[in-house]
Amino acid sequence: MSATGTIRAGIGGWVFDPWRGTFFPDGLAKTKQLQYASRQLPTIEINGTFYRGQKPETFAKWTSETPDSFVFSLKGHRAISNRRELALAKESIGIFFTTGIENLGDRLGPILWQFRSTKQFDADDIDAFLKLLPRRAGGITLRHVLEVRHPSFVCPEFVRLAAKHKVAICNADHETYPAIADVTADFVYLRLQNGDESVATCYEPAALDSWAARAKIWADGKQPDGVPLADPSHTPDKAPRDVFVYFINKGKIHAPQAAIALMERVNTKL
Repeated sequence: MSATGTIRAGIGGWVFDPWRGTFFPDGLAKTKQLQYASRQLPTIEINGTFYRGQKPETFAKWTSETPDSFVFSLKGHRAISNRRELALAKESIGIFFTTGIENLGDRLGPILWQFRSTKQFDADDIDAFLKLLPRRAGGITLRHVLEVRHPSFVCPEFVRLAAKHKVAICNADHETYPAIADVTADFVYLRLQNGDESVATCYEPAALDSWAARAKIWADGKQPDGVPLADPSHTPDKAPRDVFVYFINKGKIHAPQAAIALMERVNTKL
């Protein structure tokens, strides 16, 4: 086993007109944007799978356009994660996992399940939902992560449930969503959503320094000091972990520059 996990910083999607000329070269065809972006960044979070089902050939095409070292994360469909009762999502989950995501092969990273901001913590419902999530697809081991948006999830019982099922909790840097940095899986997932479009790197340099330092600590299998924990008594195993960091939402026009800047910090040997 490697002495440290792999840190990947990226963006949400690759189709965003304001990136033309600011990230993408002038004149680059839209059909070449994924090919270009995947060679500047190590990961991208796919947003389209949240809104509509994809075809197996689409996943295969995305795989063919990206380099071997590249990893996608993808959002689970909203028909699953936006339900009032998640325990009733069995049929929808079955449909989602027959769309051909296994065609991403080794480029398939975590699957993100985003809950509505009105969805409150219900231990029985969450436990039942996590039991429904498949662990493999087409011979590929699946990694799941939950992005919760209601403060009722900031409780030890939620952390215990996530750890029981080896599902990660998204650590969201957001104005209103709860920040939960408890480690409950063999990877860590961050969505940094408090950027500023007036800043050339989306986040100020000092903030990028801090996030890069935390990412290195998580990758080494340890827990950074001073991060918000829902269950301070929970002690995860000290093992190397992959870390996924996505710059989303505010300051999006400079999200690619933020991801590149964070990777430069991560790769700097101090």
